[in-house]
Amino acid sequence: MKYPYLALSILYFLFFSLQPHLTGQYFPPASDIAWEKVDPQALGWDKTSLDELRDYLEEAHTKAFVIIKDGKIAVEWYLNGHARTTPWYWASAGKTLTAGLVGIAAQEGKLQLTDPTSKYLGRWTSCSLEDESKIQIIHQLTMTSGLNEFLGFDCLEPACLKCLAMPGTRWTYHNGPYTLLDGVIENATGKNLTEYFRSRIGDKIDMQGTFISLNNVNVFYSTALDAARYGYLLLNQGKWKGSVIINEPFVYDLSHPSQQLNQSYGLLTWLNGQASHKLPGEVGTFQGPIIPEGPDDLYAALGKNDQKIHVVPSLNLVLIRFGDAAITGSEEYVPVNLDNEIWKHLNRAFGTNTGTLEINNKLESSTGESSVIVRKMDKSSSNQLFDVSGRMINYSYGSHFEAFGLTPGIYFFRGIKENKRVVEKLLVY
Repeated sequence: MKYPYLALSILYFLFFSLQPHLTGQYFPPASDIAWEKVDPQALGWDKTSLDELRDYLEEAHTKAFVIIKDGKIAVEWYLNGHARTTPWYWASAGKTLTAGLVGIAAQEGKLQLTDPTSKYLGRWTSCSLEDESKIQIIHQLTMTSGLNEFLGFDCLEPACLKCLAMPGTRWTYHNGPYTLLDGVIENATGKNLTEYFRSRIGDKIDMQGTFISLNNVNVFYSTALDAARYGYLLLNQGKWKGSVIINEPFVYDLSHPSQQLNQSYGLLTWLNGQASHKLPGEVGTFQGPIIPEGPDDLYAALGKNDQKIHVVPSLNLVLIRFGDAAITGSEEYVPVNLDNEIWKHLNRAFGTNTGTLEINNKLESSTGESSVIVRKMDKSSSNQLFDVSGRMINYSYGSHFEAFGLTPGIYFFRGIKENKRVVEKLLVY
């Protein structure tokens, strides 16, 4: 496992050297009223597609939807009785904010990510002393504590926190160990979560908000534009107007796979564009990225009832969605269907879909085997093949894609060609 604050790796160098050039990046002033706007049509975004997205979001119980492009407000919609100044809860999207606070505490020398959690909480589980001492802060950040989530998903009492596996060997979405990071931060820094947030992030980027304790869980509340400020801080690799708020190596670790058990999870942050993913409450691993329609480099803070902060470095873009659950009655801790629908609309608005290409002949590989799809794409392409029902049946990452032994019928191939997202409709017979 890779830990922050070691010598910068080659991957870290390549990541930041290949990011969009942010020199001269616009930063918003303290007042949201003075935050500059940009006309979406001036960006070449299709108005009809955006209007369709707005209608869709309103029907999906959205309260606030914001897109920040190149630092400026491109889209700002308040729906279903919501207002710009009305705070809303982040739910588990607040995990990514907590991760940032842990990173700051580490860069200040208040803690190390490899410290045993018990150094700051004392006896906090019902594991043996030896087993408990093996659980480190990094395991809380990566959802690999090894504790049994079935004894109480939100429970913070030692009786609910029993060892099931060695730390770092099992990934499972578990609120209890995450929530106890609040105590780690408070005991390491001498400040409660809200005080530490305000002094280390809020006051420095003019971001308002507060943590409120609800059923033993600290839930962050803010306006959508305040959430956009945090997303924009991450987009700028932890810097704000020339000042380092969160160290770049930590932002890299936050936004890249933190372990191999769930490739789509960084540090309390969800990652798109990976070969596979696990979801809360689901058994097994799903092939393909968590948001197939979204950009491959998208990473996100995601919370119950569809609270969302998307950060997309390749587009220099931040997206916020607050509101009630898109699907009434949904109990998913991290719903992602809405994310995919949003990006379907945005792809049309941005012109990143090139339309469909009908291919009415037998597709063959170099082996001569029939019922095969072969495609040569950009070397960094995330390639997916769907059947007519929308079920992903094949996935690969790279410049070469092959799918063998397909049943005759209609398929949809999705990849990247000449830096554009391509969707092809293929007939195999």
